[in-house]
Formats: sequence, structure tokens, C-alpha cells
Amino acid sequence: MSEWSLSQLLASLHDDIQQRLATVRKTFNHPGTKGDASENVWISMFDKYLPKRYQAAKAHVVDSKGNFSQQIDVVIFDRQYSPFIFDYEGQTIVPAESVYAVFEAKQTADANLVDYAQQKVASVRRLYRTSLPIPYAKGVYPAKPLIPILGGLLTFESDWRPALGTPFERALRADVSEGRLDIGCVASHGHFFYDQQTSGFTFVDESKPATAFLFKLISQLQFSGTVPMIDIEAYGEWLTK
Repeated sequence: MSEWSLSQLLASLHDDIQQRLATVRKTFNHPGTKGDASENVWISMFDKYLPKRYQAAKAHVVDSKGNFSQQIDVVIFDRQYSPFIFDYEGQTIVPAESVYAVFEAKQTADANLVDYAQQKVASVRRLYRTSLPIPYAKGVYPAKPLIPILGGLLTFESDWRPALGTPFERALRADVSEGRLDIGCVASHGHFFYDQQTSGFTFVDESKPATAFLFKLISQLQFSGTVPMIDIEAYGEWLTK
């Protein structure tokens, strides 16, 4: 019999994330420092466990018309097919076409944070995205439909009691259009996701939330497919302005 235990391996993934977030909470007193450290915990998890076609970073998102999103704590974007990512003096700028998901990451979930996260997500979804026809050996495929950009929330704790319940759902339902939060994790309690078929939120209270959330996110990314073919010349027009 193998000495390996799959259940133990999956539990260890969650324990690592929860312990790191707990250490951030105990160690750093400055809110900005604590926030940056929390973001880095989630970014490192995504970079370690998501397929290599994806990359995670704190970033602004820009479109070909020159519009910028607010600064996003965690952007999951395509690194395989995206032709350019700006990285200047520690500031990352990602073209809107390459974005798969955006998250707000803080220590504790409350109504104000949910509202703030919804505004951040909406600032990305409002951006213009190009999509070009795709040439191949026998001709040209039509331009790919734009993929939905996932929005989410990542925290260690929740101010609500119970942590995942009616008040949380009420806050999420305040915006189920441009700012909708499709998926999230409260690492000490569980994760949530939006169900398109029922137009409702599902909360899962569990012992290893970070692992369950990661698997749910990967599943949703699989159904997102591949980002569209970016019109790089639309961005190039800014060279003459």
C-alpha cells in the first residue's frame, strides 16, 4: 500500500494558506502592509497551483481605447497567448482581452468590502475588449465570443455571524450585474459561488475551504475556454497620439 495520502495532501494545501493568512493577521499592524501581504499569499497560491497558461498579479487593466480599471488586488490573466503585459517600476498593466478573473483580497469580509469589491470588478468588466478572426491552415475562424470575466472575493475571516449566511448573501445580491462576485473564499470558514442556472449564491461551509475554492475556480476557468485573439494594432494606434 502506498504511503501517500491524497486527503492529507489536499488538507495540507489548505492548512498552508490558512496559516500564512493567520500569520499576516497577527504579525502586521499597518493596514496597507497587512493588505499587501494577504494579496501575496493568494497570488503565490494561484501561481503555484493553477495551470501555467494562467498568471496572477496585482495589476491595473487597460483597454484599446485607453480606459483603465481601478487597481485590482489579484488579476488572473493569460500568459500563453497575450502578446504584451506592461511591467514598469513594479506596476503591472494587463490588456483587457487577456483577463480571466479578478479578485479583491483583504483580511475580513463585511458589507463595505463586498461593495468595494463589486465596484472593482465592474471597473474591469466595463472595459472594451477586441476579438479578431483567427487564421488557420484552411481559412479563417470567426472572431471568438468574449469570455465572461469572473469576479471574486478572498478573505481570511468574516465579520458576519454566521460567517457564511443571509447577511453575506444580501450584500452579494446588491449587485448581480457588472459587479457580480461569482466566486470567493473565506479561508477560515468556506467558499461561495454564483449558480447561473438558479441565479443564486451557494455557500459551502467546510473544513478545508482554500482547497475546495481552488478546485471550484479551476473548474470555472476550464469552462471559460481561451481568451480572444487581441487586436494589437488597436493598441498600437496610441503610438501616434
